Amino acid sequence: MSAAHRNAATPASIPSPLLRRSVLRPVFGLLLAAAATQAFAAEPRSAWYVQGGVAEDAQSLTVGMSRDWQWEKQYRYGHISGQWQGEVARWHSDSQNSTQLGVTPALRWRPNGWDNGWFVEGGIGVNVIFPKYDTRKKEFSTTFNFGDHIAVGKRFGADQQHEWSLRFQHFSNGRIKNPNPGENFLQFRYTQRF
Repeated sequence: MSAAHRNAATPASIPSPLLRRSVLRPVFGLLLAAAATQAFAAEPRSAWYVQGGVAEDAQSLTVGMSRDWQWEKQYRYGHISGQWQGEVARWHSDSQNSTQLGVTPALRWRPNGWDNGWFVEGGIGVNVIFPKYDTRKKEFSTTFNFGDHIAVGKRFGADQQHEWSLRFQHFSNGRIKNPNPGENFLQFRYTQRF
């Protein structure tokens, strides 16, 4: 066998996209958590929020709390900060109801040049959904799922204490086990900071 054949990658040695995705999500979450521990002079604030969402086969109502990280940074293209978000939600589907408990580290970017208060946010968190999400069209195979989201929103009020955001959130188990159809929600959130 030639040296070129011995050094050629075999199918078993090439990471599959499935493996890369199931590894990248938790790694990204850990990086967000590590960033939260890098203290920077910022006064953290807490908030409560309520949000409603719709999916192909379900509607959701969520209540939660968030806590700003004691970290923020000004970059050339905008201001970056972060927060922890913890929530409980009730999903109503065509065949059953489920409860979702989640914790998510989220990064928030306020681009330079945007009107005061506007932001873009993204995060990946861990969730427990019980009983397992099951509709006429979709069936989750695990109660443990990842939840990743992207949002655009605006803070307003005399002390920037109010906030609204439009969010897209995807839930799935990262292909830990099949079936893994995932569910996508379009959500509207109102937040009151204190």
